[in-house]
Amino acid sequence: MASGSPFLARAGLELAYLSGYSRLMQRRTGGAGVILRFERVRLRRTVRFQPLQACEITPRFLDRAIGALKRWKFDIVSMDEVCRRAVTLASPRRFVCLTFDGGYKDMITSAYPVLAKHGVPFTIYVPTAFPDRLGEAWWLALEEVVARENRISLVMDGREQRFDVGDTSEKYQLYDFLAGWMRALPPPDLSVAINDLCKRYSVNLAALSREAMMGWDDLTRLAADPLVTMASATVNYPVLSNLRDADALREMAMGRAVAEAAFQRDVRHFAYPFGDRAAFGRQHVGMAGEAGFASAVSAISGVVRTEGRTNLHALPRIAWDGRRRSLRVMRVLLSGVTFPRPTSQQPRHAPSPTQLGFTRVGHRNLSKSDISDFDGRGLG
Repeated sequence: MASGSPFLARAGLELAYLSGYSRLMQRRTGGAGVILRFERVRLRRTVRFQPLQACEITPRFLDRAIGALKRWKFDIVSMDEVCRRAVTLASPRRFVCLTFDGGYKDMITSAYPVLAKHGVPFTIYVPTAFPDRLGEAWWLALEEVVARENRISLVMDGREQRFDVGDTSEKYQLYDFLAGWMRALPPPDLSVAINDLCKRYSVNLAALSREAMMGWDDLTRLAADPLVTMASATVNYPVLSNLRDADALREMAMGRAVAEAAFQRDVRHFAYPFGDRAAFGRQHVGMAGEAGFASAVSAISGVVRTEGRTNLHALPRIAWDGRRRSLRVMRVLLSGVTFPRPTSQQPRHAPSPTQLGFTRVGHRNLSKSDISDFDGRGLG
């Protein structure tokens, strides 16, 4: 169902819904259920340049989506329940788990009222440097600079580079280029680069990060709700693949320790920062278990399978694109029909971290074969 054209891809998803194909195939492709990944929940903005729009949904869409999940007879469950269903026999009803990354302030102002009204469980993955007011939301600062300026200069790889941007489409291209470059930098170099850029163009990175993210007071309020699972996303939200293994493990373990101290409870669940195949390697899957987490989620699309077929430390999530507003498309994605199906030749149960050789793997990013290794049958 993949297509190079967004229009054709959308048409294919709509056809899968209208024809009943996705519902017909769900028993074969749907596994035990799915984990949905959201980031920001806020009112739609009217500005032309929105490079992070895919990471945003509106409160109204969240309300409609939860209502639809209930009509479709999905069980909306916690991460603890995801872990239980992933290792047991299939339930008669499939589940959906709602997760939110980043700890954005609109979680408390826009998302929580909707979630509380529906009385559904959800999970928040918190990078603890941000409520401590030490985190740097470099992707937001980059958006601010590119939105404001038509001529941008910065030091890249030791050389001064200048970019002239005319229209909005060129701004999108420049943002994607610079964000990709920054994401590939080791954290100290990334901090130098974004702070230099912000200083040149009078963007207050600390204030921007502080205003966008929840503080400990907001997080503690959410943690008091028994339907809310507070989870960890490291301390500084780095791309783990850009760190030495010892530093990556320290980020994971310290993020958990700080969260546990703040919430006075066990923090059992973890999210890989950014979570795509380039953001973490197979060695980090082993580290998640070593750091004491019961589960670790990615942003790699797929369904959660039963009877141990999906590794709990490499759980797939469907990262919802906020530019999509069709509940029909969501229904098709939840069926699992768009994701590759496992083959019968692969082993039934997930191998242990020792069998996968996590302690011997060098520092590298995930490949397609690595994803299959994680659960013995692929994430999708």
